[in-house]
Amino acid sequence: MRDAIKNAKRIVVKVGSSTLCYSNGHLNLERIEHLVRQLSDLANQGKEVILVSSGATGAGLAPLGFKEKPRDLVLRQASAAVGQGVLIHMYERMFREYGRTVAQILLTKEDSTSRHSYLNLRNTLHALLQLHVIPIINENDVVAIEEYKIGDNDTLSATVAGIVEADVLIILSDIDGLYTANPATDSTATLIHEVSVITDETYEIAGGAGSSMGTGGMYTKIKAAHMATNSGIHMIIASGESDNSLRKVCKGENIGTLFVANDQGVSQKHHWVAYGKRLSGSITIDEGCTKAVLNHGASILPAGIIEVDGSFEPGDTVSIISKGKEIARGLVNYSSTDLLKIRGHNTQDIARLLEIDTTYDEVVHRNNLVIIH
Repeated sequence: MRDAIKNAKRIVVKVGSSTLCYSNGHLNLERIEHLVRQLSDLANQGKEVILVSSGATGAGLAPLGFKEKPRDLVLRQASAAVGQGVLIHMYERMFREYGRTVAQILLTKEDSTSRHSYLNLRNTLHALLQLHVIPIINENDVVAIEEYKIGDNDTLSATVAGIVEADVLIILSDIDGLYTANPATDSTATLIHEVSVITDETYEIAGGAGSSMGTGGMYTKIKAAHMATNSGIHMIIASGESDNSLRKVCKGENIGTLFVANDQGVSQKHHWVAYGKRLSGSITIDEGCTKAVLNHGASILPAGIIEVDGSFEPGDTVSIISKGKEIARGLVNYSSTDLLKIRGHNTQDIARLLEIDTTYDEVVHRNNLVIIH
């Protein structure tokens, strides 16, 4: 699998705030310079590179005289507004020294929930790569209130990797990778070099939040790995603080933790359904329906539905729950109001229960269903 990383053509690299900034809010120029040099060298090799960069809020702390990240949302957004300019200016200046042109793209969740915006973003990114430009992507922290509450550029990087159909996603963090336990508190913890399947146990050993400068911990990185591998993309977590770690990863060296891609990666449409389009509710299905969906690729019928949660309309995306765990997502054919009337009933009863002539047999058709467990 490390040979696949070595031969990767399209690479998305995500770097966290704790890697880019000192604890006092000033930029770590030496580390940024090393990162820029490695990314430029990858581009010189003919590889297509996209950088997902945190650090806007952190970069704005020192210019505004803040000693730490403000708790007040408006002040954090003010810091991001200042820091984003500082950060992109530094990137542009350093990349230019290595003969590389960069483009800044600021995103919110709304840019992926709309199908039109999703496709436009994909086309723009492909055009930039064809022009040998390195896109630098960040959340638009200045206006994205909901995204601030989530504060998760790990998920953003996995979303971007899926949109551009990357070969590998590399997350550079303040930790070497996924350990068997928290290495800060357990001296027996050992690094896991490869994860072939992400399980509940993988999430359990992920630990809590990250450093004070960042907003994500190992748990969000496992979520990102789940998204990436389900999209047919390898993902690696490696230290952003070690010298030349990015170069070593791309040479196929056995550092960090490799999450192996699912051979049956989802299509672009299904990626949008599963990870782009906003969830509007959930449907809980019984054991028989679960087996039919997972083992035989079946559609979801009213008879297999136990519970309906949320308020949604036909065409919305819903989460499919079995035994308290999300196993899939899909585009629903009925509103939540109608589903409450027909759940548990046979298909032939739908027209009578809803008092309509034309009906769908399936609540979620198999072609609009994405398995994500």
